[in-house]
Amino acid sequence: MPETNFSKADVLDGKMYAVLAYLSIFCIVPLIIKKNNAFVLSHGRQGLVIFVAEVATLVISIVLPWAFRPFLFVLFGFSLWGMVMAIRGQSVELPVIASIAEKITI
Repeated sequence: MPETNFSKADVLDGKMYAVLAYLSIFCIVPLIIKKNNAFVLSHGRQGLVIFVAEVATLVISIVLPWAFRPFLFVLFGFSLWGMVMAIRGQSVELPVIASIAEKITI
C-alpha cells in the first residue's frame, strides 16, 4: 500500500470507522459500512489481517503456549499503532501486515 493522500472528507467521515477496524472482530463493520471510503478501507484491510492473525495465534497457542503467545503482544502493538494513526487521520503501512492487506479485494 503506497502512501496515499486521502481526501479530507474521507478522513473526517471515516476516522471513527478506521479506529474500529483495529478492534478485533469489529474490523468487519467498517469494511461493510464504509466500503466506498478509501481511508477506511486502507485501515480496515490491515485490521482484518491482524484479526485473522490473532485468531490463528490463539488457536496455535493452545498447543504451544510458550511459543506463540508473545506474538499476540506484537499484534496488539500493531493494532494500537494503527488506531493512533487513524485518530491522527494518517495512513500507516504496518510491517508484513500491509503487504498481505493490499492483496485483499472487497
